[in-house]
Amino acid sequence: MSDLVDYDFGPHSRNRLADTALETADGAVAALETFYYALNHGDLDVLAQIWSDDDLTQVDNPVGGIVRSGAAIVELYRHLFESGMQLEITFTDAATYWSPGAAMFAGRELGHYTNGEGERVPMEFRTSRYFTWHPRHERWRQIHHHGSLDDPVALHDYQVAAERV
Repeated sequence: MSDLVDYDFGPHSRNRLADTALETADGAVAALETFYYALNHGDLDVLAQIWSDDDLTQVDNPVGGIVRSGAAIVELYRHLFESGMQLEITFTDAATYWSPGAAMFAGRELGHYTNGEGERVPMEFRTSRYFTWHPRHERWRQIHHHGSLDDPVALHDYQVAAERV
């Protein structure tokens, strides 16, 4: 089953960690919203509870490259949060794919970051986030993320800003 949903999970997103214990589609959406809460508020503790702690959990993005394991992913975000880049990201325009115990959200991230000169720089990513129901944790957890930028100049500028931190 699939849906086209115009999610609006950004800086105003809520911490719905308790709702991720719902073994339903609502629980998966709660996990997605909680991820964007953690990302926009720099909340590493909540973010660590959303990502799976499995060794094959993976992030593929143009700044961090391919990172595997829940612990390594949390460290990647720790670096990002401590960088001073001040991300403000909203997830929207998503095709959502459902199957028993799994949900994939493929859409766009719109927002901005603060570069080394203190300027707010707009950005737009294509992104997919994959969540599964984890019986051991009795909650939805993210196991995969892929992000990409189509604009090569924007990609370069973002990589340079991330390297400065």
